[in-house]
Amino acid sequence: MAEFKHKKSLGQNFLKDEKVLNDIAQAIKLEENDLVIEIGPGQGALTKKLQNENVNLICYEIDERTKPYLDKIKNGKTNIIYQDILKSDLQKDISFYKYEKLYVIANLPYYITTPIIKKIIESNINVDGMLLMVQDEVANRFCAQPKSKEYGSLTIYLNYYFEIKKLFVVPSYCFEPAPKVDSAVVEFAKRKKTWQLKNEEIFFNLVKEAFHLKRKNLKNNLVNYDLEKIDKILEENNLSLQNRAEEIPIEVFIKIANFLSK
Repeated sequence: MAEFKHKKSLGQNFLKDEKVLNDIAQAIKLEENDLVIEIGPGQGALTKKLQNENVNLICYEIDERTKPYLDKIKNGKTNIIYQDILKSDLQKDISFYKYEKLYVIANLPYYITTPIIKKIIESNINVDGMLLMVQDEVANRFCAQPKSKEYGSLTIYLNYYFEIKKLFVVPSYCFEPAPKVDSAVVEFAKRKKTWQLKNEEIFFNLVKEAFHLKRKNLKNNLVNYDLEKIDKILEENNLSLQNRAEEIPIEVFIKIANFLSK
């Protein structure tokens, strides 16, 4: 088979390290009745590991040049869809399966990481968990805590839906071709207890506006809101309008949003 030429435009850095591949496949305790969506299987290195777990697999691959590799491992429990996942109807695709739990596993290129995660959330397919490999610095943003420079509106958005944990770092030399930066595997577990939020639209708009200019404080960023109401909640949590958004925990943003929803 001719040597595969990786496309930089697709962010193709294929994982080749056997130990890391095994660690990823075993990071989620998969059961036979589970359904796994794999995004970007490439030449199928991780796909083959997941097949060993005897689960149903739906693999979305945008690059049809991988067909000679993936068609070899295609079977009754592994469906390869050569399509951009951002253009796919996920609800329709999974409707053909009966399953206990639904997981998403992917090695995501930096330029499309956030759009793909948002696609999964907004598709309302009710995933039980995700295992994503992303750039290490992006992983730090997902897991960031208040008062850290990595903490932002994306952190809050994702943590609203999932409990997020960075499992391990994957050095760049584990990939072919080797990227310029290290990656990390991040676990997203569906929240067992949802937040008591009255209005999601108000909440997400509030967070977006609060982080609009990151160096500005809440008083300057939230000029279009009732600052008196916001200040009341902040004071109850030992904070003030002089604080920046990066200092505000998600629970406080939820309290503010609920107060504004009255």
